[in-house]
Amino acid sequence: MTEEPIRRPIGRNEWLLVAASTVIASALASLWSWRHDAMLNYGDAVAHLHIARRVFDSHRPGLSQLGSVWLPLPHLLLISFVRVYAWWADGIAGMIPSALAYVAGCAGVYRLARHWLRPSAAVVALAFFALNANLLYLQTTAMTEPLFLCEMVWLAVWLVEWRGALNNDPPRAARLLSGIALVLVAAVFTRYDGWILAFLAWTSVGIVQLRTSTLRSRTFWIASAAVVAAPLIWFAYNGIVFGDWLDFARGPYSAAAIEIRTAIPGSGPPHPGWHNPWVSLIFFVKCAEMDVAPESWGNLTLGLALLGAAWGWLTTHRRAFQWTLLLWLPIPFYAYSIAFGSVPIFLPVWWPHSWYNTRYGMEMLPAFALGLGFVAQFTLAVFREFKRILVPLAATAIYAIVAVNAWAVLRDHPLTYVEGTKNIESRRSFEVEIPPVLRSLLATRPGSLVLMETSVYPNLVAFTGIPLRQTINESDKEYYSAALAAPDAHAAIVVAFDGDEIDQAVKAHPNGLRLVRRFDAPGQKSGTVYVSDTPTGTKAAER
Repeated sequence: MTEEPIRRPIGRNEWLLVAASTVIASALASLWSWRHDAMLNYGDAVAHLHIARRVFDSHRPGLSQLGSVWLPLPHLLLISFVRVYAWWADGIAGMIPSALAYVAGCAGVYRLARHWLRPSAAVVALAFFALNANLLYLQTTAMTEPLFLCEMVWLAVWLVEWRGALNNDPPRAARLLSGIALVLVAAVFTRYDGWILAFLAWTSVGIVQLRTSTLRSRTFWIASAAVVAAPLIWFAYNGIVFGDWLDFARGPYSAAAIEIRTAIPGSGPPHPGWHNPWVSLIFFVKCAEMDVAPESWGNLTLGLALLGAAWGWLTTHRRAFQWTLLLWLPIPFYAYSIAFGSVPIFLPVWWPHSWYNTRYGMEMLPAFALGLGFVAQFTLAVFREFKRILVPLAATAIYAIVAVNAWAVLRDHPLTYVEGTKNIESRRSFEVEIPPVLRSLLATRPGSLVLMETSVYPNLVAFTGIPLRQTINESDKEYYSAALAAPDAHAAIVVAFDGDEIDQAVKAHPNGLRLVRRFDAPGQKSGTVYVSDTPTGTKAAER
């Protein structure tokens, strides 16, 4: 039962099967998402596409349009695809890099598992990861989770391989070290989880280099400079562009500021787990369980994954396997972040019985998949030892259980998909009703500028069929400030939502503006469209 796996390289046919199966799964999920108009359900996905588009389509194009809160790599990867207007408007631009990250992540999970597991058990890890309905849905959107999961998985793969090559193949170890540094820089520029991941991983690499007397390696110090420079570049960017090197953490759009604005005075803690690490831990673990398995199977799945990780620790070369423990890092990270980092998670089974940030639990999917792969390896080894004739039947049963688990998650409606549908419900009426009105007004005022905020409902622009540079919005800074001082003189059409800066400007400077229509939506601030009777609205450049 402690047999070593067959350590032959992964064959070409083996890789082709992995690639073909994951590409097919990705394509089918993307087709389903497209046919059900689900690619743009998440407001955050729409916002990611919007940020990438405004880097080149705005009055002030450039990297300053990347904003200060969300890290830049996902948006930089989107730029090539959002240049196609139709792909920006319908969400296909977001699906392409996410789907590529999904396929690469699946390949990484299989490669990682095959370091210790036979193909029959490695397939279990791959299938558990690749068939997860939440991941299959997210990889059809512009959300950042598929990219970050890919980075986590390949970091583990290359760390394991680097440790194995360090003493036996120094040139290969040097190449792998460069890859490790590259993926850590990518993680730092993808999610803030990546900052902690980079710190722990690279500190551990340095300790190993010290213990093996390879700390003087030129590659290590060049790679160290890149890893250290990544967060410093983000600090500098925030300081130069927004005047505060910590604007992403304490600026007006930061998580802390949003928590303060949305908190109801006298109503108690703003969310479950607030300043309570134990409750935060329970919420995150429950979220992770519900993301990877049906609720009734959650504790069992977690227990088996932990047992599998322990079995791997006991039966493999620990110097290599210990790097996979980084896959469990999201548990302490989110336990702290929920308690003290203004990062709430809401689950439908617990108060306040809602869906919010349920996708965060997806970061545990690689750890679950690898742990369950080891459980499958152990189970099949038991049958080989005591009842070899039943090995094919046992393998079939294990595969069936993985398939049933994937089907059960889908049957119970994946948390991330449900959250997305709840998310779009708050925007749907505005996105359906306002664009036709804007198109009809622009038909008589071709090329005219529209004064509107685009951060809350960015799809109003895409669905209207105009470029972003035909709007004056909050990212235009001095143009926007001037327009707020005299709305009728700077734009032919004004879109305001109750209480926003444009609404306040219209109330302060109503002259020359004529109300066209009011729009209402349940639970949302009403919107109003005005036209300017002042014939001085400037025109945008042609798209």
